[in-house]
Amino acid sequence: MDFFVVPDAASTGAIAAGIVAAVIRSKPEAVLGLATGGSPLPVYAALAAHRLDMSGIRGFALDEYVGLPAGHPQSYAEVIRREVTERLHLDPAKVSVPAGAAEDPERAAAAYDAAIAQAGGIDVQILGIGHNGHVAFNEPGSALDSRTRVEALTERTRQANARYFASPDDVPDRCITQGLGTILEARQLLLVVSGADKADILHTALSGPVTTDCPASILQLHPHVTVVADEAAAALLGARAVNGTTPVAVRSRAVGV
Repeated sequence: MDFFVVPDAASTGAIAAGIVAAVIRSKPEAVLGLATGGSPLPVYAALAAHRLDMSGIRGFALDEYVGLPAGHPQSYAEVIRREVTERLHLDPAKVSVPAGAAEDPERAAAAYDAAIAQAGGIDVQILGIGHNGHVAFNEPGSALDSRTRVEALTERTRQANARYFASPDDVPDRCITQGLGTILEARQLLLVVSGADKADILHTALSGPVTTDCPASILQLHPHVTVVADEAAAALLGARAVNGTTPVAVRSRAVGV
């Protein structure tokens, strides 16, 4: 695991964007896994500054709310359109988001999982982490081998996302999310984390046991993981334990930006 520690949240986007840009330069038709949320969004702004030709890039969003109408400003389809597709000049036909407004969301979820496989899999999956350890919308209790599916959102996650809606009651209670098993199939995982409020859960995810209680702990199972965190989020990670055994140093690089 590679671990980059940067001075502040703004710097996480610059470092993570450099990692993604290197993938794109080596593979102009790369498949990107696209996350939304507070920590990952600066990656796309920084990536735009690289001015790469991204016309061949394909993208798959991690998740989408179930039940929001098409065009709803807080749907992830709209967030991806505004923050990723338009900002990076991607071909909209090559950017996919789960069909949360589908009449049969379970069927839409299965089709989405199949579409990722048909695209050859994801080259680099951008991730954030929730306060309860969720990645994408895989809440605690999600099976480690789960596939893309309909999931119920916990009240804590709904409360965390309420800031994006006019009222907490407007936050949907279901979503379609890539499963943990789907995420683990990506060739590289890139976790972007910022803020002191994420320090405890980041430490748990990387230092504790691999468990369904903390879905982000699956990162310990992947052979190619890069974590980019600001100093506040990384404050507890001077050392980590692997599956509760002998602590070992995280292979890390402090980066000044």
